[in-house]
Amino acid sequence: MQGTVEGFSYGVVTPVAAFLMACLGGALGLRCTSRSLREHGRIRPGCLVLGATAIGSGIWTTHFIAMTGFTVEETPIGYDPVTTFASLAVAIVMVGIGIFVVGHRGATAMALVTGGTLTGLGIATMHYLGMAGMRLSGRLQYDTPTVALSVVIAVVAATAALWAAVSVRGFLPSLGAGLGMGAAVTGMHYTGMSAVSVHLHDDGSLTGGGDTAITLLAPMLVGPVAFLLLAGYVVMVDPMLVTGDGGRRRPALAVPRRTGDR
Repeated sequence: MQGTVEGFSYGVVTPVAAFLMACLGGALGLRCTSRSLREHGRIRPGCLVLGATAIGSGIWTTHFIAMTGFTVEETPIGYDPVTTFASLAVAIVMVGIGIFVVGHRGATAMALVTGGTLTGLGIATMHYLGMAGMRLSGRLQYDTPTVALSVVIAVVAATAALWAAVSVRGFLPSLGAGLGMGAAVTGMHYTGMSAVSVHLHDDGSLTGGGDTAITLLAPMLVGPVAFLLLAGYVVMVDPMLVTGDGGRRRPALAVPRRTGDR
């Protein structure tokens, strides 16, 4: 028996909120990646760690905000906390590897392809691991071509966003790169969700176990959202992270000597 799937139970609220979180995390992470290319020593790893955590947190929060709108009419849905939070770690680690490649190798074609592929795969892995944490009276089935398309979307858009992060300067181009990353995450999510169908168990032997989406929502959002807001504050008070060159010191203006000064 096929379940009746609804992906937008709260209308446009969840997709819009999910997109905004993806853009916030992406913009912060990409600006940190760009900053790392102009830094040396201990500052560079710090920028990359902050960037990986920002993007990973944005991806994870985006996914589960969007999932609050996902329902199956015939059965309640729960989430296994261990698998759910493991997906956050996977997102941060895989995205971190991708941006570390770009941050240390620069804007070479090989670095961008490698970093973009790893970052895109991190987005996709986080999504499908998060889906594996769902508990309901049935099993999820996926349309393979649509799943493959969702992965391609994530990889291509992530690669383009990384290229923009390391190749352009200024606030508006950086904002565009963040929007590109937001599109990568949300586009991948909803494409992947379009591949899902639910086959219900006829005997009703399983019930939705684990925590519900609403139960998980508050503790899930507190940490990542607080981190993203803090990271956003750090970026806003650092001119170089905002503009790409605001932190460079301008040469001091020469002060003319007064007559008689030696």
